[in-house]
Amino acid sequence: MTLSAIIPTHNEAGNIGQLVHDLRAYGGPQLIEILVIDADSTDGTPDVARQAGACVYQSPKPGRAAQMNFGASLANGDVFYFVHADVRVHPEFTQDIEQAIQSGCESGCYRFRFNSPKPLLRFNSYGTRFPGIMSRGGDQTLFITQTLFNRLEGFNERYVIMEDFDIIVRIRKVARFAIIPKDVLVSARKYDTNSWLRVQVANLTAFSLFFLNVCPTRIARTYKALLNYR
Repeated sequence: MTLSAIIPTHNEAGNIGQLVHDLRAYGGPQLIEILVIDADSTDGTPDVARQAGACVYQSPKPGRAAQMNFGASLANGDVFYFVHADVRVHPEFTQDIEQAIQSGCESGCYRFRFNSPKPLLRFNSYGTRFPGIMSRGGDQTLFITQTLFNRLEGFNERYVIMEDFDIIVRIRKVARFAIIPKDVLVSARKYDTNSWLRVQVANLTAFSLFFLNVCPTRIARTYKALLNYR
């Protein structure tokens, strides 16, 4: 197995260096490249990523789905590993992914826990051990074989939000999906400027609109209106 890590970024200078460092430290010979696909950051994200050892490219189009598709078009690995910039990967990610693929799962993710001791966030983290689609999401990282990714024609760029849920729904229709029983560490920064309840209401609203097949642009607009972004 050869693995390509693909990271979409926009103004993640405070996070990207540590993530690239961790990927390089834990990836071993199976991790053949770390591709950071940036969307016009103004805080020096590309320079920080290059200094940490990543290959950096500017995405022709903004939006995570478009950025990740562009990264996949450049990637050389047998397996793509999509990671958000504010996530801390598990030290055994290459072994875990290879084991999952050898067991017959062409795609999958990790559970997660927040970098916060708040009890309600521990409750959220506990839910990620269950298979329901509402317990999934890009923060948990996503691995997928190049063959399956191409078969699905990648992320649907119509989804300017919820792109990770859309692709997992499509994956599960045609392939086995693994939930690796270990945690990645996820930033709780959204909860720093919003109450737990406010974030849950925003998430539930976005899910409801997603399942009702509402235009993703409208979902994104509604979601952002419900939250206080710093």
